[in-house]
Amino acid sequence: MKSLQKKHYAYLAAGMLMLAVAAFAYFLYSQISAPILKGKETHYVYIDNDDTIDSVYAKLQPFCTEKGLKGFQRLSDHYDYADKIRTGRYALEPSQRVLDAFRELRNGQQTPLMLTVPEVRTMDRMAGKLSAKLMLDSATIANALTDEAFCQQLGYDTATIACMFVPNTYEVYWNTTLEALMQRMKKEHDTFWNTERQQKAKAQGLTPNEVVTLASIIDEETANNAEKPMIAGMYLNRLKRGMLLQADPTVKYALGDFTLRRILNKHLTVDSPYNTYKYTGLMPGPIRVPSLAAIEAVLNPAQHDFLYMCAKEDFSGTHNFARTLAEHTQNARRYQQALNQRGIK
Repeated sequence: MKSLQKKHYAYLAAGMLMLAVAAFAYFLYSQISAPILKGKETHYVYIDNDDTIDSVYAKLQPFCTEKGLKGFQRLSDHYDYADKIRTGRYALEPSQRVLDAFRELRNGQQTPLMLTVPEVRTMDRMAGKLSAKLMLDSATIANALTDEAFCQQLGYDTATIACMFVPNTYEVYWNTTLEALMQRMKKEHDTFWNTERQQKAKAQGLTPNEVVTLASIIDEETANNAEKPMIAGMYLNRLKRGMLLQADPTVKYALGDFTLRRILNKHLTVDSPYNTYKYTGLMPGPIRVPSLAAIEAVLNPAQHDFLYMCAKEDFSGTHNFARTLAEHTQNARRYQQALNQRGIK
């Protein structure tokens, strides 16, 4: 009788233990299979080199459910995630389960982003724009783009490195390294400069770098894309005749002041290889990262015999073109009078 009672109690205890285990397993399953997000919007988590397990939890907490965060923490403890944190940009979807989200972060299955390479005047600004979308800080990028040895590894120098950047939007990973980013930019540059574009550049007597350099002047001369082929044709005519380009934007660049509204004789004396009033031919490199429209304008210039241009006196942002110096002088006089009337110095 006592033996039967013992067996009965043993079975009862085993049954209760199994129920407890099953209940606990169900509890765990309910945590890791639950949706991780509170709302119905996608959220992005950015994990960088300085993150610890606690900072990861802090980044998840604002938009994760309480159950979801606890489930993530349990999985982290079980799989030693604290020792295996991987940097990256991770998208958390509204329908995503805790287990799926955890696997993505733990395995480094990050979500790429669309990085726009902008049209900017300086490499400092380029560094700032790129770093705003990447894990890289702006100083790291800027220092590299002003380092001769680094630029030479890519086939450029600090004067021509801007030629490598083709303004466009590219799919990249947030935690890309500096070296990987620059190699990607070089690859995109080489893809852009296909056989057709190289042949067009050669037809104008220019290298790809020289095309970009001339395009950078054109972009500073006008924002009107329709006029850019006309300006390109005018500057190419001057280059072919060995004339000074006499481009005001190059003087502004040489002076380091793009805010100048009026170029005076005193400005033209600045001794710089970028001063096209003083030195013939193109500058050592572009004065900005030019637009695709300006590059295409140089490759496909308007055919004409204009040698001069001057901003229109109506301040429309377009220009009057001239074939002779006498015509140009008349255009320039009207523009100077308009500047005087507006008190622009």
